[in-house]
Amino acid sequence: MEKILALAKKFAEEAEVFLTSSEMTPVQFESNRLKNIQNKQSKTIALRIIKNGKTGYATSTSLENRAELVDSAVATAEFGSEAEFQFPSLQKYPRIEIFDAAVEKVTIEQMKQLGVELISRIIKYSPEVTCEASVTKATYDCSIINSRGGQANYRQSVFGLSIEGSLIRGTDMLFVGDYDASCHPILSSDTIAKTVIRQLERAKNQASIVTKPMPVIFTPDGIASSLIIPLMSAFNGKTVLEGASPIGDKLGKQVFDKKLNIRDDATIPYCPASQPCDDEAVPCQLTPLITSGTINNFLYDLQTAAKAKTKSTGNGHRQGGLPTPSLHAFVITPGTISFDDMVKNVDEGLVVEQLLGAGQGNMLGGDFSGNVLLGFKIEKGEIVGRVKDTMVSGNIYQLLKDISVIGSDVKWINGMLNTPSILFTNVSVASH
Repeated sequence: MEKILALAKKFAEEAEVFLTSSEMTPVQFESNRLKNIQNKQSKTIALRIIKNGKTGYATSTSLENRAELVDSAVATAEFGSEAEFQFPSLQKYPRIEIFDAAVEKVTIEQMKQLGVELISRIIKYSPEVTCEASVTKATYDCSIINSRGGQANYRQSVFGLSIEGSLIRGTDMLFVGDYDASCHPILSSDTIAKTVIRQLERAKNQASIVTKPMPVIFTPDGIASSLIIPLMSAFNGKTVLEGASPIGDKLGKQVFDKKLNIRDDATIPYCPASQPCDDEAVPCQLTPLITSGTINNFLYDLQTAAKAKTKSTGNGHRQGGLPTPSLHAFVITPGTISFDDMVKNVDEGLVVEQLLGAGQGNMLGGDFSGNVLLGFKIEKGEIVGRVKDTMVSGNIYQLLKDISVIGSDVKWINGMLNTPSILFTNVSVASH
């Protein structure tokens, strides 16, 4: 890395070298049986330069072709965007525990057994269910150095366990599933198995529903599949700069219900979304986004922060290219009422666990409309059965202005979203 940086500095005013390597072992199951076991290793080196005030960028999977990498970055700088930022100097980073050596020590046999046990518990409860499952362990190493003396490196472990089940009877298709991820090994399938069995139990009976506005409880998975993506986009500094965020001009103003508190947090120990620094060597932090319904901050990388005349929030992420602003962990503060008590307080309504195709409307504007892939009818304070051929639609900004109840239950979704269930009293529901 140092040799690449030294060579790049001969041709450019500033330079940054980013190196990431990973080793991943997924054990995959299909149709209730072991399908395959893989071991994937990858290494990517990226060079970003500033030459004549413009950004140049190149990547490679080899550390040997230094001259070729530098030449490519120099060539792209001619057509690159104006660099309005400076690379950070040497920083002090928060100490965040994100590596557990025990992940590497989990054997293939243990991973196979974990998947077999999980599937066995589901089909023991419901023999007709066909399951796909995945057990994955991975380690990631990241190093960054730049021409201003900035440097950072860290190692992260991740362990994931997931299952998807389908039960098909004629034209009736039921889909269930759950997922968990941590920087620690997950050595028990108990939590996931109980969640899927509860879904199957609630889906045993079918219930009809009428077309009208009604109370709807979005579970954590329901929140993830319907409400979150537009909201995440709205806080992205790039979206704000482009004038496309509906809340871009609402900084310091109350936009949402006072019950709503959301933060972006990269400092949670052993969370897969946590990091000591972002992909530009800027220290990561906890950033309040909404406090008592009021907009606090937006999320920036170095370039967007410079354009907005503010500081990077440590949210520069690379997804195969130049850094762009991206969330770490999106955390919604829970309330004090249990999910069961939320259900008891609803005379007639709906529980949404999974919404399909919710992002087909004006996503940035907050509109959503989707088919209920997994949802349940509430009658007189009890879940009475699964609904079919049902759609839910609305606008997240309108809904989040008037929240009835935020639940005390919280769940991690894909290691990136931590949310409780939320009850809204007036959601458009259509049966078709």
